[in-house]
Amino acid sequence: MKTLIGGAVAAVLGLIGLSVWWKPFLQLLAGAIPIMLLLGGCLALYLGFDELKDTWKKNDTPAPEKEEEDVEKYKSEIKELKQEIESLKKA
Repeated sequence: MKTLIGGAVAAVLGLIGLSVWWKPFLQLLAGAIPIMLLLGGCLALYLGFDELKDTWKKNDTPAPEKEEEDVEKYKSEIKELKQEIESLKKA
């Protein structure tokens, strides 16, 4: 209930303040819109460039033979580690 009353009071005060300071509000808005457009444009450029880099990385995929070599290497490493664990369990 306190939140509802506080929100209503804030809305009324905001409406009164907006009507009293209408011209300064428009000045602030006129100054804020170009800044928001500039920052939004920079963000869009950054995200677009980041997406472009991701597509470049997809085109540079490693050869399948190397992946198979890596898989075999990891399998042998896992096998060695399992043997080491078994030897430690027995000790």
